[in-house]
Amino acid sequence: MILRVATRPDLPAVLALLADEERVVDPASIDEAYEKAFAAIESDPRNEMLVLVDGDTVLGCLQVTYIPGLGRRGEERALIEAVRIRADRRGGGLGRELMKQAVDRARLRGCGLVQLTSSKRRTDAHRFYESLGFARSHEGFKFAL
Repeated sequence: MILRVATRPDLPAVLALLADEERVVDPASIDEAYEKAFAAIESDPRNEMLVLVDGDTVLGCLQVTYIPGLGRRGEERALIEAVRIRADRRGGGLGRELMKQAVDRARLRGCGLVQLTSSKRRTDAHRFYESLGFARSHEGFKFAL
């Protein structure tokens, strides 16, 4: 298995992972909105959609956004989102490997902090992130537009 930056052919599998956390679903159909979003991620040096693959099969994904800031003496931080492992492959360490490699990439880039958010209903994911050393340090807020 390898972790690499996603390419356009990976998009249907990534969308399938994001569509249903509880079961394996067929690759999603791609419309113009998804094409536009993927192109924006792909062309932005501060964004990476990463996939964990075994041969041609996408087993997991996550998105990393590198955020410059003045806090922490100007250190860049990495924001990890959209973390998913195929439902039929969970429990075997793939998520741990995916997150470890994403954190390593952020460290090599010079980031001083890795942060993530997770829906309050994803309690299994919260235990997983805590087992990796992530701490519940802040309360998050969202404002829908």
